[in-house]
Amino acid sequence: MKMTDRATEVALFRYALIREPADPALSKAERGRLVRALVDRAHPGPDGEEVMVGRSTLDEWIRAWRRGGFEALKPKPRALSPKVPAEFFALAEALRREAPARTAAHICQVIAAAKGWAPNERTIQRHFRRVGLTRRSLANGAVFGRFEASRPNELWVGDALHGPVVGRHKAILFAFLDDHSRLFTGYRWVTAEDTVRAEAALRAGLASRGLPGAVYLDNGSPFVSAQLLRACASLGIRLLHSRPGRPEGRGKIERAFRTVRDQFLVEAGYGGIEDVARLNQLFAAWAETVYHRAVHSETAMTPLERFGAATPRYPSAEALHEAFLWSETRVVTKTATVALFSNSYEVDPALVGRKVELVFDPFDLTRAEVRYGGRPMGAAVPVVIGRHSHPAARPEPGTEEIAAPTGIDYLHLVEARADAELERRISYAAMGPTGTGHELDRPQTRS
Repeated sequence: MKMTDRATEVALFRYALIREPADPALSKAERGRLVRALVDRAHPGPDGEEVMVGRSTLDEWIRAWRRGGFEALKPKPRALSPKVPAEFFALAEALRREAPARTAAHICQVIAAAKGWAPNERTIQRHFRRVGLTRRSLANGAVFGRFEASRPNELWVGDALHGPVVGRHKAILFAFLDDHSRLFTGYRWVTAEDTVRAEAALRAGLASRGLPGAVYLDNGSPFVSAQLLRACASLGIRLLHSRPGRPEGRGKIERAFRTVRDQFLVEAGYGGIEDVARLNQLFAAWAETVYHRAVHSETAMTPLERFGAATPRYPSAEALHEAFLWSETRVVTKTATVALFSNSYEVDPALVGRKVELVFDPFDLTRAEVRYGGRPMGAAVPVVIGRHSHPAARPEPGTEEIAAPTGIDYLHLVEARADAELERRISYAAMGPTGTGHELDRPQTRS
C-alpha cells in the first residue's frame, strides 16, 4: 500500500508540472517558454524537498502522459522476485473465505500442515489488508469493492451535511455529486432537513447539469418521499436507496463533504455570515471556481474537465415544472368538492364519488389541477382557502415577506390627544408646590 501511495504522489508531482505545457492547443514556442520557465526554478518534490527538473525529463513526462495518461506518469516498480509463491497467497485467501473467523496465525498453521511450510503471520495479514479480506470486512458476509460510474450523469449520489449555526439556525447542505467526475451537480444550504429543500437542490442540479440516469440516496426522511419518487419517475430517473447498514457507494460524497469542511467551512467561520442566502453565494463561488477546478487525486483530472467529456441531456422547462409539482389523491364528495390541507375546492360534478389526483405547487395552494385516470379534468376552483402553502413548505428564516410599515405611531397619537385635553382643563399632576395637589403627599396636621 505504501509503494502504491508513493507512486501516486510521484505521478501527481509530475502531472502538476506538465499540466500546462502538455496542452495540445499550445504552439511549440508557447510550450517552449513554459518548459524553460519550469527548468529555471526549483519545485517542492513529493518528499517536500526542493528539486530541479531538466528539459529532457519534462519532455519525457509529457510524451508519457500523452501515451498513457496519469498511470504512465507513475514510476515503474522494481522487478523483484517474490519471496512467497503466489500459490500460498491463493491458498490463504481460500481458507479465509471458507471460514472468515480463521485468524492469520491459524491459517499459517493450516498451510504449514498441508504444504510443509507457511509464510510469516504478518505477511499473511498484510496480504489480507491489501486484497480486502480482513475479518472486519467479512463480518457481514461481503467485501465492498470500489465502484465508479462509467460516464458523467450515469449516477448521482445525494446526501445532507450538517454545518454551522448561521443567524441562530443550523445550516444544512443538500448536495448531489456526479459519481464519475466528482462534480457537485446540485447543492443548496438550508435551515430545515425536509423533502422540499432536498428537491430544491436536485431541481437546481437538473436545470444546470442535465438529467442523470439514476439518483442514489440513503433512507433519511427527506429522501424517502412519494413526492420525490414522482419527480424522478416523471423525468425518467431511477431513484435508488441504500439498504440500512449497507454504506457501499457513498464513499465519494462523504469524501467530498470532508473537503467542504476542511476548505470551505473552516473559512466560512471567519466571514461574518448572517444568513443562508449569503452562505449559498459563497459556497457557489467556492464550488465552481475552486473545488471543480482542482485536480482530483483519483481521477487525475478536475471534476469540470471530467464532467465535460459528455453532452448532458437537459429537461425542458415544462417537464421540469411538471416533475416538481406535488400530488395528493382525494375522493370527490356528493357536493362535487374536495378538501386539501384546510382548503376546499369545487371540481367537475361528473367526478362525484370518484378518486381523483390533485396536482399542485406546494408553495401555492390557491391553484390545483384535477386529474382522473392520468387525464386532466380541469382546474380545482377554490371555495375556502385556509392555507396558502403546504405544511412542509416553510420559508427560510429571514426570507418571509415583511409588511411595509404604516407610519402610524399609536402611542404618540394618544400622548398628543392627552396634551390637547390638558390645555382645556386642570391637570393635577402638573400643579406646583402651592396649590399643585402635592398637599395630598404631605402629612396632615390638626389645628
